[in-house]
Amino acid sequence: MNPLLDFSGLPRFGDIEPRHVAPAIDSLLAQNRALLADLTSGAERPTWETFAAPLEEANDALSRAWSQVSHLNAVMNSPELREAYNAALPKITQYYAAWSQDLGLYERFRSLRESPDFAQASAARRRVVDNELRDFRLGGAQLPPEEKARFLAIQEELASLSARFEENVLDATNAFAVYLDQQHALAGLPADLLAAARESAREDGREGFKLTLRAPSYVPAMQYADDRALRETLYRAFVTRASEFGQAAWDNTALIRSILRLRQEAAHLLGFGDYAEVSLATKMAESPAHVLAFLNDLGERAKPAAARDFQELTEFARTELGLVRVEAWDIAYASEKLRLARYAFSEQEVKQYFPEARVLAGLFGLVQRLYGLTIRRTDARVWHPDVRFFEIRDRDETLIGQFYLDLYARANKRGGAWMDDALTRRRKISGMQTPVAYLTCNFSRPVGDKPALFTHDEVLTLFHEFGHGLHHLLTRMEERGVSGIHGVEWDAVELPSQFMENFCWEWDVLRELTSHAETGERLPRALFDKMTAAKNFQSGMQTVRQIEFALFDMRLHTDFDPHGPASVLDVLAAVRARIAVVLPPPYNRFPNSFSHIFAGGYAAGYYSYKWAEVLSADAFSLFEENGVLSEEIGHRFWREILAMGGARPAMESFIAFRGRKPSLDALLRHSGLR
Repeated sequence: MNPLLDFSGLPRFGDIEPRHVAPAIDSLLAQNRALLADLTSGAERPTWETFAAPLEEANDALSRAWSQVSHLNAVMNSPELREAYNAALPKITQYYAAWSQDLGLYERFRSLRESPDFAQASAARRRVVDNELRDFRLGGAQLPPEEKARFLAIQEELASLSARFEENVLDATNAFAVYLDQQHALAGLPADLLAAARESAREDGREGFKLTLRAPSYVPAMQYADDRALRETLYRAFVTRASEFGQAAWDNTALIRSILRLRQEAAHLLGFGDYAEVSLATKMAESPAHVLAFLNDLGERAKPAAARDFQELTEFARTELGLVRVEAWDIAYASEKLRLARYAFSEQEVKQYFPEARVLAGLFGLVQRLYGLTIRRTDARVWHPDVRFFEIRDRDETLIGQFYLDLYARANKRGGAWMDDALTRRRKISGMQTPVAYLTCNFSRPVGDKPALFTHDEVLTLFHEFGHGLHHLLTRMEERGVSGIHGVEWDAVELPSQFMENFCWEWDVLRELTSHAETGERLPRALFDKMTAAKNFQSGMQTVRQIEFALFDMRLHTDFDPHGPASVLDVLAAVRARIAVVLPPPYNRFPNSFSHIFAGGYAAGYYSYKWAEVLSADAFSLFEENGVLSEEIGHRFWREILAMGGARPAMESFIAFRGRKPSLDALLRHSGLR
């Protein structure tokens, strides 16, 4: 049996091969289309049981199969799998695009909405139906036939271009490496990073050391390498990935303009003024103007602090490091030196206290304290030997959810960190389907017999992705369309993830994550106090950088003409002139690797990170007021935020938890901006 068509249990990783993709996807698409034809051909009034439930069953099967394919393509990329994925992607895109344009389906959902029984349906089911009707409009269901066909073609082309964009970034990242024969060329790098660089070279059959553009190599090299020329070499390679400065086949420049043109055309077909209006139709923010006002307000508050941060950095670099002019490749290096001088600790010193096993034990212990849940490792088939599998159980040993954990960077693995769903909680005839998540990071792997050590930033990343995982796994909804992260407004989906990051700054939590790699000693309180004193180190610079990205994204999708003479770099330059305090060199091609908006789900939505940060900081303030490890408040957060999924508007869930609308005050306080 094709493993992608086996839905009897967990995915059969290890059995899945590229040759299985096309037959499985073709079979499921054929079955689903036959079901759609059957469900839209009758004259009887639809009910949830006779219409919506069978559709959910069919789409869940397709989603389960495709999630395995897309996940493997992201974490175990190979030429054969990439080919199979790209061959199936247009078929998947066409299916969902055609679904959203099917007037027969639309009329059935509208009939369900107008039925006398609708008012008595559960809130979750009513929300599913309302979301479907909204999405039919956004999918072009009511367009004339000619425009509908064009809209469908646009969706297929956009999916293909986005996939190529991400592949180009991955290929350009993997193609670059610096090999160094002598250790003195890497002066400044800590011992564990040198060991990793040596092992990386050895894997290529070479002596010496290898540095790459993957995060576990690039980030610490930029932070610690004393050789300024080496930092500049790495920086230039990193910021020109997938651009005209590299291989022509990997250049994303033309793809960016094509993506923006197609998005604009799709928006106009739907009757919207621009793509940002389309994007915000499924978000909390009311309009592009609302988002821009939010970003500009936050930017005005943060820029004076950012300017002070940069002035302090440049003065320190001039007087202490002999850098007359601080260049982009000096920022991370000089900042680490300034942090060390001001707070008498380095990231490398802190890193020794965060071995992987202790961090995971502390994270799982926190979940037990807040929610009364137990997390245990168990057996499952995985796609790589480094991957582990865990289950979450309630006090009565009821299985709540399961997740895969894939922590280390690999050459054939997409960069970054993310959570995705393997199975979604929903009620079936046979019982409740247990939710399963993929949790993926790109940390440094263990070297030799040494444990993997995490920086505090990596601990924050792990907690962030685990927050997404809890949102998916602790849902109590039983309808797939609003279960877990499904149906949640995009600018609210970061609330549970950013909320979890706050615990990484609490002494009673953080000390439980620590055990020195050599001595086993817990993090000393004195070092923690230095870390918290440095928590908002350069927070002004960090805030305006995020606002820069968000404004660039929103401007691209509102007032940029992709058919005009101006380039996306012109838009970025205008944004930077207004908000940035650090201006990169002219050859910087940041947009060419900005996968969030050109290959991910954040187009005209990158502001969501800051938007949700307001929600998460304000939500956490209730814990601060009642005890950060309060099980009562933890269960309230589970009940009103995590459990509800997308069954009601995110603002209603926030108010139900917090007792009022969100306030900017907590974020400003946490960021040291007030």
